Amino acid sequence: MTESHTSSLPSRISWRHAALLLIAGFAILRILALAVSPVSLYQDESQYWVWSRVFDWGYYSKPPMIAWLIGLSTSLFGDSDFAIRLPAPLLHTATAIFLMLSARQLWGERAGFWAATLYLTMPAIWLSGFVISTDAVLFSAWSGGLYALLRLRAGGGWGAAIGLGVALGFGFLSKYAMIYFLVSTGLALVFDPAVRRALLSPHGGIAAAIFLLLLAPNLAWNAANDFATVSHTAANANWGNDLFHPGELIEFLAAQPGVFGPLTFGVLVTVFWLTVTRFLRIDPDQRLLVLYALPPLLVVTGQAFISRAHANWAAATYVAGTLLVLAFLLRGAAWRRWALYGSIGLHTLIGLFAIALAASPALVEALGAGDATKRIRAWDVTAERIIAAAAADDYALIVFDDRNTFHQMQRYAPQLDGRTAMWLRHAGPTNHAEDVWPLDEDPQGRLLIVSNRPLEVPRLREDFAVFEPVGTLAIPLDGPFTRDFSLWVAEGHQRVERDEAYEIRWQAHDAADDTTPVRGYSGGDE
Repeated sequence: MTESHTSSLPSRISWRHAALLLIAGFAILRILALAVSPVSLYQDESQYWVWSRVFDWGYYSKPPMIAWLIGLSTSLFGDSDFAIRLPAPLLHTATAIFLMLSARQLWGERAGFWAATLYLTMPAIWLSGFVISTDAVLFSAWSGGLYALLRLRAGGGWGAAIGLGVALGFGFLSKYAMIYFLVSTGLALVFDPAVRRALLSPHGGIAAAIFLLLLAPNLAWNAANDFATVSHTAANANWGNDLFHPGELIEFLAAQPGVFGPLTFGVLVTVFWLTVTRFLRIDPDQRLLVLYALPPLLVVTGQAFISRAHANWAAATYVAGTLLVLAFLLRGAAWRRWALYGSIGLHTLIGLFAIALAASPALVEALGAGDATKRIRAWDVTAERIIAAAAADDYALIVFDDRNTFHQMQRYAPQLDGRTAMWLRHAGPTNHAEDVWPLDEDPQGRLLIVSNRPLEVPRLREDFAVFEPVGTLAIPLDGPFTRDFSLWVAEGHQRVERDEAYEIRWQAHDAADDTTPVRGYSGGDE
């Protein structure tokens, strides 16, 4: 791929300037949109905000970087939903810059412009740019590490080595999926002589030392906390239940075009196939990028077949994957360029439509799409109703059976601070809320149980000497949907032992009851 293959820009602006203007424009528009967004924090965002209030080197289910960034943002800009989410567009801006620099390093200025454009308009990034998530943090570290490696591979010096070490360290402090980067680097040491020369040198040594230095405090935190985050990550694989689920595999693969784009995902799979079938004869740059894109997708595809996998678990694939697709579409026949332009246009339409849905309850209702937005609506109203229910009697504690509702109340009902607790469904804590705020074995006074999990109510009833209904809440959402809670007054906590017999008994009960929803939403299938 050379600059001669390109169409030209007006002489007053270079491809580099165009890329920077585009990246800055996206960042400004996303920040402005965040400032006026009516959308409540998603449940995970509220949890990350809770973490950010107490600095630590790790948290129950994730490494600490996302909490640190939220803490930094809220300390500078105030404790608003806007400030909590502000790091998201900035992180994606950083990723776009690193991809621009990587493409420019490999193929020139024009490629840098289109790399940034393709990334910023990826369907998943349209949404992720407005949500503070660990993927946003991971992408910036992964793309920064990839650029530093490309620089080091091309003869870069100590700056590139330091950048690689910092990116690796920050990546692992963001999400343990950064381990795929190490797997890819191991493969690159075998199959890419230039990477081997660059890393088996003092430069590689300093990168490794910086990485380990940054990672060490989190490892120490895990060791001091029974490896809570590592154990949670392993438990997410869910290999303890029935194995081999072709339906989960199909669902995971079917979701990937929605993450990366319909045509671009097809192009990426094609590039993977062409590279693997001609692995040792392919262009070294393309082979290297495949080594940094294919492993996450292969591993998570296997995980989906064995047990389950969420659509975003292979998201790291699409950092180097963006560069691979770009290289394919910018060279060769003219139709490839039209495919690139068409994909960017299609992704933009998809993204704008998704944003319109999130911002407009009227549009959601008109399209009957309330199921897609029910978890991000009306948490402030939910908090008001639960606060009112808590004030109706002299309750000693407000007890929740759902960690998502619990964290949302920590965010939107600060009046309840110090009066909330989590009921423990299992023998021990399985999330941060249960770990830090569990219901005591012998709580004093009357308790208000706020249940958003109808399937758990019989288990709750069994744990108390007194368990009487005191009402229900139905919070209007988009269209016909409501968020439903049952309210109970409870006394005499007598927690039944969570042994094997307990689990077998309740599994049989649940299997016989296929009508009770897991979570309390009505108005559609849940």
